[in-house]
Amino acid sequence: MTLARRGLLPALLPTLVALPLAVALLAPAAAQPSATAGYPQRPVRLIVGFPAGAGPDILARLLAQKLSEHWGGQGVVVDNKPGAGGLIAASEAARAAPDGHTLLLGLTGNLVIAPATYRKLPYDPLKDFVPVSQVVTSDFVLMSNTEKVPVRDVKEFAAWSQKQPKGIFMGTFGAGTPGHFGAFILGDAVKVKPEVIHYKNTGDVITGLVNGDVHAVLASVGVAAPNVKAGRLSALAVTGPARNPAMPEVPTLKEQGIDLEITSWFGIVVPARTPMELVDRLNADLLKVLQSPDTRQRIEAAGFAPTGTSREAFARLIQSDTAVWGKAVAATGYKAD
Repeated sequence: MTLARRGLLPALLPTLVALPLAVALLAPAAAQPSATAGYPQRPVRLIVGFPAGAGPDILARLLAQKLSEHWGGQGVVVDNKPGAGGLIAASEAARAAPDGHTLLLGLTGNLVIAPATYRKLPYDPLKDFVPVSQVVTSDFVLMSNTEKVPVRDVKEFAAWSQKQPKGIFMGTFGAGTPGHFGAFILGDAVKVKPEVIHYKNTGDVITGLVNGDVHAVLASVGVAAPNVKAGRLSALAVTGPARNPAMPEVPTLKEQGIDLEITSWFGIVVPARTPMELVDRLNADLLKVLQSPDTRQRIEAAGFAPTGTSREAFARLIQSDTAVWGKAVAATGYKAD
């Protein structure tokens, strides 16, 4: 007995016609590859906005090595794009393909300070990037020239500075950086008004301090530690909440009676429109790397404090610090353009 003879074929015909169409519609979805499948598929570029040898570069190369190991040897290339306090690097990263193969080592300067210092930025920190994870916090060290600034601590530095008829000069690692505005924040706390001198790279800042062209510098622990150890410069204070493991002999500002902390941070961001599945994968990989005892030891030896956060926590930090540093910039009246 056939379906036609029993009158069943006309009744089933719409279902039989629709079935191949439903299968065809479901097939692409089932075959769609995961955004993380085989990731990374080629070398990953980690852009950093400072030259080789600077603190951010040291951190970037450590992260690159550890991520490469975690990814089974897939290369992670550190791409130095120095200049403008990290703006050149951020601008290039913002234009990159959102496929997880370009990462930016973002920092306090180019993600939260820049909007307050520039009327027009070539990128929008909140719209052009997706936060992946904060990776470290960074303290500063107030360094002075051992011979030309005869002081031993911050209070002596303040008293000596107040007596200088021409004022004091503080070097920075570039206009718009945390060290730039940190100099004014510190100066306000100790009743000293510094004149800032901006340098283009780490070596020039240290040379200027050694030569006496500037009296003091707020430098990262990674930059300060070897120069202080060499005996050329004095470390007067660390600006974090506690003594830094890389320089445990140097007291904090608070230990010296100055109720002030000045810290910055570094974190990984990726271009906007990067699939969230891939962002979550990157976050998980970074956290695994940062939780490794060897990685943590090497990060601390470089003067940083390893953190590692969820992407949501990092996004909240960026938003809150944008307001905090924005007020500090506004107090100086500084504009970069």
